Amino acid sequence: MARYTGPVCRQCRREGLKLYLKGDKCYSDKCPFSRRGYAPGQHGQARKKLSEYGLQLREKQKARRIYGILEGQFRNYFEKADRQKGITGENLLIMLERRLDNVVYRLGLAANRTQARQLVRHGHFTVNGRRVDIPSFQVKVGDVIQVRESSKDSPLFKEIAEGLAHKTVPAWLELSANDMSGKVVRYPTREEIDVPIQEHLIVELYSR
Repeated sequence: MARYTGPVCRQCRREGLKLYLKGDKCYSDKCPFSRRGYAPGQHGQARKKLSEYGLQLREKQKARRIYGILEGQFRNYFEKADRQKGITGENLLIMLERRLDNVVYRLGLAANRTQARQLVRHGHFTVNGRRVDIPSFQVKVGDVIQVRESSKDSPLFKEIAEGLAHKTVPAWLELSANDMSGKVVRYPTREEIDVPIQEHLIVELYSR
């Protein structure tokens, strides 16, 4: 599958804000966005006034980059959200939050969504006791996500386990640090989704 493989910090610079795609590095002095907070390229420092369409497009691109989703897949999420009852933009964000790779990241079982996606693909997690290696898998209320027993002895997961004791997870998730597992207590509300996205602009873009 095609996927962006370039420097992810360029994506933050392109959107004009930190998307926290590199985990701990984004909070350190080594973050490129802290040193060069303007768009990449020859004309990156030029002042540009975006049109209404430009604002909508940038918001959609920002959401795609935060969750690491390709254009076709993102469009499919929007169409499903539009068919559901309720507010389309909120439905969209809730579906994105319910992705298995995102839940793994929210539980603190990975440093960032990119790492979470890779770990899921490599089969390190189970959902309700069954191995799932599909990052886009939609979790449901009551689902239990856990690191596989065979994976817990790896140096990476031993390091992750050390930080779980002080990990704070969203209210819609429940973390059990001792056995490196988490449970979906309920679906998140819009107020609990802490991503800098104005979802109504995405709805306006796709409704043109």
